[in-house]
Amino acid sequence: MTIVDSIILGIVEGLSEFLPISSTGHLILASTLLKLGQTDTHKVFEVTIQSGAILAVVWLYRTQLTVKTDLLLKLGAGFLPTGILGFLLYKSVKLLFQPVTVSYMLIAGGIAFIVIERHLRGRATPECTLQDLSYKKAVAIGAIQSLSMIPGVSRSGATIMGGLLVGMGRKDAAEFSFLLAIPTMLAATLYDIYKNFSIFHFSDWQNITAGFVTSFIFAVISIKVLLRFITSHTFIPFGVYRIAAGVLFLLLVP
Repeated sequence: MTIVDSIILGIVEGLSEFLPISSTGHLILASTLLKLGQTDTHKVFEVTIQSGAILAVVWLYRTQLTVKTDLLLKLGAGFLPTGILGFLLYKSVKLLFQPVTVSYMLIAGGIAFIVIERHLRGRATPECTLQDLSYKKAVAIGAIQSLSMIPGVSRSGATIMGGLLVGMGRKDAAEFSFLLAIPTMLAATLYDIYKNFSIFHFSDWQNITAGFVTSFIFAVISIKVLLRFITSHTFIPFGVYRIAAGVLFLLLVP
């Protein structure tokens, strides 16, 4: 892998991490198109550069994270289902990191987006906000987030749809999804580094740094654009994109 490859993947990660289109899936597919093999080292790289996107959320929501203790507790509650299942199913999940899995999950997730948005079309007003979200609903969203361990499902997509289903508005559901990424992605990154530290080389750290910085910059941009977009649009366009991308990758990727 070259520095240019790392920067390209950092851009893909930053732009796609908080859009409901599966950053892991797009990284796998982008790596395939760049002819980068899904080796253990490369899989760790893909997970590790997500820490740049984590830092983007921490930076943008630093005030809320430092003054709202109950929010931190709710994020902890929301993280529990994925944390437990991720620890128990780590090896099995890694076997699913293949382009064909991503393609089918992109399509399935796109269909789910459209169905859920149409189901919620008649709802007059949101039932709860980020501020009054209960612990029970936070855990429910976390349980839905656990589906995103399958590459292509999309962590942000699963949590946003989960937020909508428990009664949150689009902006609040998106922001809870952003914040829930902090414990979820941080745990995944640290655990992957712990499990695979021996396979790193100095050149890997150079590539990771390039991917990290690029991921941070483009994640900040992505978050701001998404929040602006959903003030006047549904998530149906993302569903359509997912279906089209999944079909396209099935045709293009061996």
